[in-house]
Amino acid sequence: MRHQLANKKLGRRVPHRRSLFRNQIISLMTHNKIITTEAKAKETRRIAEKLITIARQVSEDKAKNMHLKNCAFTILNDKKMVEKLFNEIAPQYKERNGGYTRIYKLGRRAGDAAEMALLELVK
Repeated sequence: MRHQLANKKLGRRVPHRRSLFRNQIISLMTHNKIITTEAKAKETRRIAEKLITIARQVSEDKAKNMHLKNCAFTILNDKKMVEKLFNEIAPQYKERNGGYTRIYKLGRRAGDAAEMALLELVK
């Protein structure tokens, strides 16, 4: 039973899972939408929404901003994407309290019948 487990393992070990989500989030922020399996989309959504919430908290305090950027950098591991997140993506959601992403179900994949989904940033 999976009582009180925080996230899905998706059949991968921790380093592989982290890099999978990192790559999916970077693709999501670059292209504004990605097509992936439904399970991966749901887990990626969780992390992406946390990142956008972190980026929305920018204030006048320079030390707090550096701390927030470092928090985002630990997940993304890419300085250009952190800058894009803080300068371009987060300001779009200044008036929105959560719900930055949307998942559309696309049906089953032909090869292995996996449930596919479109994960996109809400405009």
